[in-house]
Amino acid sequence: MRRTPGALVLLLALGLYGPPAVAEDARLVAPEGEVLLTITGNIEATNDGDTALFDRAMLRALPERTLETGTVVTDGVNRFEGVLMRDLLERVGAEGEVVTARALNDYVIDIPMADFQNFDVLVATRMDGERLSPRDKGPLWIVYPRDDHGELQDIRYDYRWVWQLLQLDVK
Repeated sequence: MRRTPGALVLLLALGLYGPPAVAEDARLVAPEGEVLLTITGNIEATNDGDTALFDRAMLRALPERTLETGTVVTDGVNRFEGVLMRDLLERVGAEGEVVTARALNDYVIDIPMADFQNFDVLVATRMDGERLSPRDKGPLWIVYPRDDHGELQDIRYDYRWVWQLLQLDVK
């Protein structure tokens, strides 16, 4: 079937051809469960003013990944499940050079956005098949693929493993 330029314009206007308009993606659904993560700063997609709030179901709606790696705070190799940080940040339309991560205990660290492009960094929700709770570094834990990259076995990266993650601020 041949499409005329006029028909293409009509299809685009109706949203029947091509990717969805940015305006449709600029708003996230509202969380229905307990909010686990708040994302602020230079983001496009929001659901509470200029903030993006995520509950467990919203995080599970993103592509899930698995990572097996050792840590400096657990024994042996652990299996982590969660979402890639880059997928999460892409979902909210994050643009910036740095993400400031804040934990439940007010631990704060700046993490270069490049980390999330260069490495498969997870926002883990499970470890060894068990849902992470605040007692065991959860409900969210930033986890690097430490065993897959020699350069990640450096204390500078160890500081970026934020457990009990509550907030990300994109700058």
